[in-house]
Amino acid sequence: MSVPSQTRPRDDSASEEEAAFERVPPQDLDAEQAVLGGMLLSKDAITDVVGVLGAPRPDVFYRPAHETIYRQIHELWAAGEPADPITVAAELTARGELARVGGAAYLHTLVQNTPTAANADYYAQIVLETSQLRLVVQAGTRVAQMGYAHHTEARQALDSAAAELMGLSARFDIGPDPDGWDTPMDDLLSDWEDDQASGPKPGLPMPYADLGEMLGTEAGHLVVVAGRPGMGKSVVLLDLIRHLAVVHDKPAAFVSLEMMRRQLMNRLIAAEAAIPMHIVRKHQMGRDEWTRYHGARGRLASAPLRLVVPPGGITVSQIRGRLRKWAIEDRLPSALAVDYLQIVKPEAIRYSNRTGEVDAIARGLKEIALEFGIPLFAAAQLSRQTTSRESKVPVLSDLRESGEIEQAADAVVLLHREDYYEPEHARAGELDLIVAKNRNGATGTCSVAWQGRFSRAVDFEQPNSL
Repeated sequence: MSVPSQTRPRDDSASEEEAAFERVPPQDLDAEQAVLGGMLLSKDAITDVVGVLGAPRPDVFYRPAHETIYRQIHELWAAGEPADPITVAAELTARGELARVGGAAYLHTLVQNTPTAANADYYAQIVLETSQLRLVVQAGTRVAQMGYAHHTEARQALDSAAAELMGLSARFDIGPDPDGWDTPMDDLLSDWEDDQASGPKPGLPMPYADLGEMLGTEAGHLVVVAGRPGMGKSVVLLDLIRHLAVVHDKPAAFVSLEMMRRQLMNRLIAAEAAIPMHIVRKHQMGRDEWTRYHGARGRLASAPLRLVVPPGGITVSQIRGRLRKWAIEDRLPSALAVDYLQIVKPEAIRYSNRTGEVDAIARGLKEIALEFGIPLFAAAQLSRQTTSRESKVPVLSDLRESGEIEQAADAVVLLHREDYYEPEHARAGELDLIVAKNRNGATGTCSVAWQGRFSRAVDFEQPNSL
């Protein structure tokens, strides 16, 4: 009598994991051969295929020999030379690469196995899609490796993983010509005409009418609001973000790096409900104040406003990571404010001095504005030299610790109040918004009413509004 062999119980989860690592990467060799055969048959097919696959890249074809053949066909085509089995074989021979791709016989095989070049672009699309799937697999592998790297902090690994995955989108975009390398002027003019015909674009709504008219802030702009400590930087930034969210129902976010959440809420409520800050801070609100608060509460509660107070500070890469998450969730704000630039934490990279750190932060914030297509407002500190001059009016050179802040910014707004230095000055209660740099418009000075007791500033014509 035979005895059944003893077998180890099957571990389905382990089998699935092993199978995942044993899988052949996505590829379609038949489609690759059809693409190359079509290109060797027809110059028109070369044009069609290049329109899909773009310039030669090592990760498009699964077989390295196919990438080599594609590169050689592309070079001959780009030089205006014929690209057929004979000319391609000659060039590959001169480079010492013919034997590595299978010899001249393989080139003729590609042609013989391709009955028509008419479908080359269709097969090119298959090649492109399988190459993109391989990139996804490779990115997933790197993300998994990040998770297994015990020396990496979880937050850093998460940011790196998000960057890895989001970076795939840019690599996949090889179709139309977004950068304008080959876009005819006629197409550019048509796009411009369509944009003009779409109607007025006053720029991002702002609580101060003259400033909004002057700046015309749009997506991708970095606007730096600079002043001495206590001059009103946080007030102006909070006014901007509050106005967007409460008045215009546009999602907006305020990142505070120097106030606790309760302090930020005190300012927000004082400004929106017109309740003196000292009453809010000391918990001395009476019936009138509570009535105004309840009127403001509904507006604030329904506004798409986010107040962010990162514990322990935040780096540029962490801001980018959070925006990526919001973008994936379709919750990207229409504008972001950072209070303030010089206390954003530097990255782990060691810079030779403080100026290098601030330069990198300024450039990073501008890159974020461009990457996500949103306006970014950043407060910045001015140096002490303004207090030692006879004229206390700030100038661009007063920006503290970095010339890169001025270079990276699309606009720089310097804040100045005469009563900051002379409480009894004839212009007490006025705040000057000095547009000292403006890539997209005029420079000049806008003046608004400074209502420090309510932690806000308003246009002179609208003293009781936002």
